[in-house]
Amino acid sequence: MQQEVRLASYPQGAVTTAHFEVVETPVPRPGPGQVLVRNEWMTFGSATREQMNPETPIPIPVFQPGQTMWGRTVGTVIESDSPDLPVGQLVEHFYGWRHHAVGYPKEFFPRDRDQLPGPEYFLSQGPTAWHGMVDTADVREGDVVFVSGATNGVGALAGQIAKYRGAAKVIGSTGSKEKIDYLVDELGFDAAFDYHEGPVADLLARQAPDGLNVVFDNVGGEQFEAAVTCAARGARFALCGALASREGDGLGGAPRLDLISAITRDLSFRGFATMHTPDQLTHWNAVFGQWLKEGRVVFPHTVVEGGVAALPEVFVALQERAYTGTVVVRLS
Repeated sequence: MQQEVRLASYPQGAVTTAHFEVVETPVPRPGPGQVLVRNEWMTFGSATREQMNPETPIPIPVFQPGQTMWGRTVGTVIESDSPDLPVGQLVEHFYGWRHHAVGYPKEFFPRDRDQLPGPEYFLSQGPTAWHGMVDTADVREGDVVFVSGATNGVGALAGQIAKYRGAAKVIGSTGSKEKIDYLVDELGFDAAFDYHEGPVADLLARQAPDGLNVVFDNVGGEQFEAAVTCAARGARFALCGALASREGDGLGGAPRLDLISAITRDLSFRGFATMHTPDQLTHWNAVFGQWLKEGRVVFPHTVVEGGVAALPEVFVALQERAYTGTVVVRLS
């Protein structure tokens, strides 16, 4: 038998463990041409909360009550009826929230165990951070960069990517003194501030008196509005998320835009979505592996034990911002 997690009901407001159901089911058996994978590590994507709504503007399917959920996972092939994926092969796939996954080889992406320090490293949010900071914002040497929500899995890598690409100063926002120290002392940010400590526009202006060239926004709300106020001429905004929309009345996801500032300072705003295509994942893993070997970046992550049964509780804690970096749960 194995455990898997199903959506029990759509949340109306904050997510609790009551919105999940952990059930025991028989271990699936692979059919002709299929493989069976033992899942070992899983992470939560930024869109997971949106998928728990009956409808979402994000172009991905939503979860259905009574059905097993899914998410990014790595594991090992333990049975195979395909020459393409032999027993023992490490693979990445999207059949998470369960101990085992079965399917055809095209549904699983082979990974080289020697490319990264551990299997969990393949679950970093690097593809999103790279796509936003490099492909979207085109961060350049000498840029002054602001990353809002900098201690989540995406922001923590986005700031490091900006430094590697030659940014003159990288500033991060977070929610506590402890996380400020984490950003500066462990991840190499040049400065960070707690957005609770005053008007964000004032906090940003102190750190970037000559203006921001790049804004990687995970939050929206007041932090987006402040970044517009502090933007230098020609600043590029990469819009990744709207964490502020989950607080209070939810209006943080609809911040006000100072049109005069945007027009007269020639600001550009570009939203982006990272679909984790095979090309995106392959490119990032190669870059990430090389940077790790050179000691240029670290993988900001929190390891949580407890297996499949712990996933609902971990997800609720994640929504309450209890972790730093990417959360990876050991499933087996």
